[in-house]
Amino acid sequence: MSAQLSDFPITRKWPARHPDRIQLYSLPTPNGVKVSIMLEETGLPYEPHRVDFGNDDQLSPEFLSLNPNNKIPAIIDPDGPDGKPLALFESGAILVYLAAKSGLFMPQDVGGRYETLQWVMFQMGGIGPMFGQLGFFHKFAGKDYEDKRPRDRYVAESKRLLGVLDQRLEGRQWIMGDEYTIADITTFPWVRNLVGFYEAGELVEFDRFVNVRRVLDAFVARPAVSRGLTIPS
Repeated sequence: MSAQLSDFPITRKWPARHPDRIQLYSLPTPNGVKVSIMLEETGLPYEPHRVDFGNDDQLSPEFLSLNPNNKIPAIIDPDGPDGKPLALFESGAILVYLAAKSGLFMPQDVGGRYETLQWVMFQMGGIGPMFGQLGFFHKFAGKDYEDKRPRDRYVAESKRLLGVLDQRLEGRQWIMGDEYTIADITTFPWVRNLVGFYEAGELVEFDRFVNVRRVLDAFVARPAVSRGLTIPS
């Protein structure tokens, strides 16, 4: 008997009203909105479910059955490869999968594909973790530490990463050139968060990075981005 959506324990806590659609378990955080933006951009049918951290939803047995790493976002595609359901966590992996499924936002040539993946990993390994630490030490509990060396370490590293990104965007419309890709979808929610929610624009001298600012403005102006940034509501 083939697997179906109801076989996944997570659907007991978050029942699927549309079991034929991709099920998204998320919050509108920088990592979460990557996937809602991608789903809005591709037009793939999906059903969002809010994972409420205030209620420790991410630590529930049902959520952990899908992502043992207790982080959002996660998805189940009821129509995965070979027509079987596929469950995935890690936002970067989900973006790569959705690009393959839709045939969108990933270069068709092999070299371009790997170059795009390189920039996705640059975000996953650098921009996300470093900007997140800066947010902790600038806006959240870490701001109360008298010793500012940890904060300043992440300020310096965030500036360095913005410099790398700014240089890449010199003379380019998007990270990969004229073509908007998952490299942009994975990166710019974090840039937006750094200068918006984390209020760290002045700290990292964001105005210096004119190319990053230009592309961030173009990114948030996209209708699918505007919608994805608020999902799940």
